[in-house]
Amino acid sequence: MPKISHKGQQMPESPIRKLVPFAEAATRKGRKIYQLNIGQPDIKTPEVALDAVRNHDIEVLSYSHSAGFESYREKLAGYYQRSNLPVEKDDIIITTGGSEALLFAMGSITDPGDEVIIPEPFYANYNGFATASGVTIKPIQASIENNFALPPIAEFEKLITDKTKAILLCNPGNPTGYLYTKEEVKQLADLALKHDLFVLSDEVYREFAYDGAQHHSIMSLPELANNAIMVDSVSKRYSMCGARVGCLVSKNKEVIATAMKFAQARLSPPTFAQIASEAALDTPQSYFDDVIEQYTFRRNLLVEGLEKIEGVKVAKPKGAFYCIAELPVENADDFAKWLLESFEDGNETIMVAPAAGFYSTPNTGLNQVRIAYVLKKEDLERSIEILEKALKQYKQEN
Repeated sequence: MPKISHKGQQMPESPIRKLVPFAEAATRKGRKIYQLNIGQPDIKTPEVALDAVRNHDIEVLSYSHSAGFESYREKLAGYYQRSNLPVEKDDIIITTGGSEALLFAMGSITDPGDEVIIPEPFYANYNGFATASGVTIKPIQASIENNFALPPIAEFEKLITDKTKAILLCNPGNPTGYLYTKEEVKQLADLALKHDLFVLSDEVYREFAYDGAQHHSIMSLPELANNAIMVDSVSKRYSMCGARVGCLVSKNKEVIATAMKFAQARLSPPTFAQIASEAALDTPQSYFDDVIEQYTFRRNLLVEGLEKIEGVKVAKPKGAFYCIAELPVENADDFAKWLLESFEDGNETIMVAPAAGFYSTPNTGLNQVRIAYVLKKEDLERSIEILEKALKQYKQEN
């Protein structure tokens, strides 16, 4: 029998989606599951985006330019410019989700065996993108004790070798919700310039900053023009996860020219989704004001509720819509499966994402989970109640 590739064998499972079979089995039993495991907002997609697709008079659903619609890139550049980012349409390649932008970036700046430094915990799929690109992740651990703030720059510098090509940052962070300060972003920029590295910044949650805090983009630093690569997406900003439209942004012309070769190889991003995404840029600020108010309320409700549960420690996020909670269990993966297989309260249970999959260092974060606060008030309150009851019963049984 032909053999599967070593790369395929090394490809990690998604810690977010690997529990789906257990959830499906629970659903077949008639059990209601509150899904805290995945960042699928329940916020309505802007009508202006949906109407653009509903009312379009396309007769032939054709390819677009490999870089995406010029009109969309022009309009998107205007969006960034309103945030004081010096981005032009030729600095942008539209991609099939932020995921493809990350793959294009890794393909453009790394060779097999090269290294990328990433603060952990980090978005779990970075492990998969690195495996697909033959890249070695060099993790540097952040701590729940200070809400997963940027580790000391000296620790980054210790990891730099002649194989290091980039520092990858998620800002605001998934899974931590940490929002990097202006000083932290500047420290990374100075380090990248000192060692001639790229800074690859995943900013798909850039609109979601709370408590009056401000998001500081890597693209805002003119001295980093040739070193900065930004990844963005419409998925969370406009609650358009299914559109699968993102972008790669860089002032470095060589990076863009190289990424374009990858873009040409996959032909083009999806046409209807680009139509919706371009229209979404007309979404009024009031939409985002309402969304931020809603997420701030949900964050406070969740964090305050978790803090009242005995043995639970939680980091308070300042961005995105996730938090990391440390539970009084030895293995959160086993606990998450048990919640779906063996536990119910009033025929209801919850689904969480074990956090070990958000680390690259083995045997790290084993008692942590990522919780997405994308549910309405009543469902979040019920989820907290279920978690507290589940932890008590799990402790008795184990």
